[in-house]
Amino acid sequence: MKKLLPLFATIALAGCATQTPQIQITDAPASRETQAEAQEQMLKNESKEQLQLKRKIAVGRISNETNYGRSLLRDDFNDPLGKQVGDMLSARLIESGSFMVFERPDLARVEQEREMFGASGDLVGVDTLIVGSLTEFGRNVTGEKGFLSSSKKQSAYAKVELRLINVETGQAFFSSTGTGEASLESASVAGFGSRASYDGTLTDKAISSAISDVLDEMIRKIMEKPWTTSILDVSDGQIFISGGESQGLKPGKVLVVKTQGKQVKSKQTGFTITLPGTELAKVKVIANFGDSESNEGSIVELVEGSIDNYQIDSLSITE
Repeated sequence: MKKLLPLFATIALAGCATQTPQIQITDAPASRETQAEAQEQMLKNESKEQLQLKRKIAVGRISNETNYGRSLLRDDFNDPLGKQVGDMLSARLIESGSFMVFERPDLARVEQEREMFGASGDLVGVDTLIVGSLTEFGRNVTGEKGFLSSSKKQSAYAKVELRLINVETGQAFFSSTGTGEASLESASVAGFGSRASYDGTLTDKAISSAISDVLDEMIRKIMEKPWTTSILDVSDGQIFISGGESQGLKPGKVLVVKTQGKQVKSKQTGFTITLPGTELAKVKVIANFGDSESNEGSIVELVEGSIDNYQIDSLSITE
């Protein structure tokens, strides 16, 4: 019987070793690709009744307000983790296809390049400025260890807070918070199974998830602001306006020409209020020109009303 005990022990250990838990990764509730598709579908659903025209936005100061990464070397323009959040946010906004995104944190570098090559140019004004910060971030490692088994779980948590600012008044008119988590689990039995070393990508995944959490609501809020453009020139019976195909202006699209309303200062709020303009005419897009978002425009024709006897600088075009 004593001779059989080692044999039974070996069989028991072999039986345990065959039950090898596999490494289990817990990421955001949906992958980045799935999140991007959902955001794109949301915009398509919203544009069934009206054409979505691109808004001009800029991503401003995005800072890291946590203690994480404070010991890392920083460049003169931004802290590494804050810059990572800003870059991820800019990339998502560009991928949505609904905005013209302009650089603001790296303006100093842009100016250096212009001076180096003798280039000139004027900054383009935007409709909305996005600022915010990474307000919470942490990493944690937990685990359990038994006689024959052990487990380990790495997790990362991030919280991002963003604000939308009206560039004309400086008023923050919208604020939203997004959170995200990512984790990695490993386990082993009797020395067999999966083992996971430190995974630095959990930081990226948690931040990416937090940005996705806040992005849908923020996009919807930005798109609520009315889209407007201006008349570039009137020549030989043709009207040229700013904005082309990349902004959603396609032949057949009908737009409204209005006078720019008078601006008055409210004694109640202290803000300048633009009074409603008068509708003068309707125009229809007949052709587009230009080869990029920065130089494109459209040719429109009058289908109703008239703009005679009006200075083009005093007119605006809306949906």
